[in-house]
Formats: sequence, structure tokens, C-alpha cells
Amino acid sequence: MVADWEWDDTLFSGTAGYYQRGRLPYAPGLVDVLAEVLKLDGRGRLLDVGCGPGTLALELARLFGEIVGVDPDSGMITEAARGAARAGVSAKARWVRARAEELPAGLGTCTVATFGNSFHWMDRDLVAATVRGMLEPGGALVHIADLKTETRTVDGLPHPAVPYAAMDELVRRYLGPVRRAGRGVLPHGTPGGEAAVLARAGFTGPERHVVPGGQALERTSEDVVAGVFSMSFSAPHLFGTGRDDFEADLRRLLREVSPSGRFSERQPSTEVFVWWKDPAEPAPLPAG
Repeated sequence: MVADWEWDDTLFSGTAGYYQRGRLPYAPGLVDVLAEVLKLDGRGRLLDVGCGPGTLALELARLFGEIVGVDPDSGMITEAARGAARAGVSAKARWVRARAEELPAGLGTCTVATFGNSFHWMDRDLVAATVRGMLEPGGALVHIADLKTETRTVDGLPHPAVPYAAMDELVRRYLGPVRRAGRGVLPHGTPGGEAAVLARAGFTGPERHVVPGGQALERTSEDVVAGVFSMSFSAPHLFGTGRDDFEADLRRLLREVSPSGRFSERQPSTEVFVWWKDPAEPAPLPAG
């Protein structure tokens, strides 16, 4: 876990309904890359840990015979079930409200476990060891996140850039200079160093892949507002009675930057790290 911070169930409270509109998608081509690298044929079992509203699991659903999403937030689980119904995959989807630290939670084994921008919120050593035990021999743990080292500009695009720096300053003006996270704060941000954690747990790898982004996106003011309220550090409940005032100031800022209410952005690239469980290991015992 993050030093001096303790998880609580308000971390993403009230954010689930904003995800689909507010969050940028994974780079096009992610599903094809994972299908090739993991040799998926539609028959395996996916465990998506910290699944949120099912964003990643639903993208990958066609590659597996069953998908299981785990998330501690009830709003996320509700949105994931709705998304599965819209996609027509409810029959092979299961959504479980639980913390990753509660695994295996009687969920059995899986061929692939994914963590999409979620691993940093967990007791990583505990979760990595547990998930490795749930993986079938030769299975893979896949860590997926936006590529943090690229610079994306809107040069040549028709609308102004989303004013992220000004928006962050507005959040700080309302919530203080230290990043909020549930009922606590993260003065040093979330942890990195996933490679050391997963190596300690006994995985081999990683095998790194970058799915290229850079595609032009057009976003509306409504999309941008939803993006702000989808974040743990600016979840709606954190503003308390000042939420309406914050939203009014946020919308005013966006109008000043783009009177048309439209913004240009480029799709982030997606970074994928695949970690393997030794295929020679004996199969894990069924969870009791």
C-alpha cells in the first residue's frame, strides 16, 4: 500500500457514471495486440482486477469464454453490468464487488489477469502473489496503462487543447494543494516500481508492448467535465457543499478557453507489460 495512506470505500465514490464519457479510451489496436501476444482463442477465462465500469474487460470480452470483473465500488459494478448488457455479453460476464486484497474470493482460476490503471491502489505484494496463485500454468498477468513518457500536442487540430493545467489549479483551489484520495491524501502520489513487485511475486518477464496512439480526438465541454468528476482526486463528493460552485467555475474556465465548447486532443498510446507464470508449475488448488 501507499505509505501514510489507507484505502477507504469513498476513493471512487460517485465517479462511475462519469467514466464512459469522461475517460479517454485505450489506444486502438490494444485488443488485437493482446490477442496475438497471449494467443487468445475465445476459450480462456479473464480476471480483470480493479475493473471499474468494465472498460477493459468489455473490450476484451470477445477473446474469452468468460470474463470476471472485480472492483470494490458498487457504482462501478452496476455500470459494468449495464455495459455488459449493452454489449450483449451478460451471459459470459460476472461482476464481483470486492477488494483485490480479498481474492481469491472463491473465484477459481483464470488464464489471464488484467490490471488496467488499477494496480497502484492495492497492496501490491499481496495481490500479485494471490493472483499468481489463481493463474493457470502458463497464464499471464497483464499490466496496462497510458504511456506516460510521450508528449501529445494539438498542433494542426481544429480546436483548443483541453486546459489541464488550469483545471488542476482550480481543483487545488477548492481541495487544497495535496492530492486527495478518498478520505486521505497522497502527498507523494501513487507508487511505481511494478516490475520489482511482480518479480518478487515470482512472475517472469516482462514482455513490453506499446500500442500507438496519436489519433485526433474531439471532446466537448461535457466530456471534459465528466473526465474531471471521474477522477479519484476530484471525485464529486470531495467538494461537499462547494460542488456546484466548483462545476460552475470549471465550466466558466472551459468557455473562456473554447467558446464553441469543443476541444482537440490526441489519443494516448497504451503501454502493456505481460508477466508470465511458469507453465511447468503445478496447477493451483481450487479456492476453498
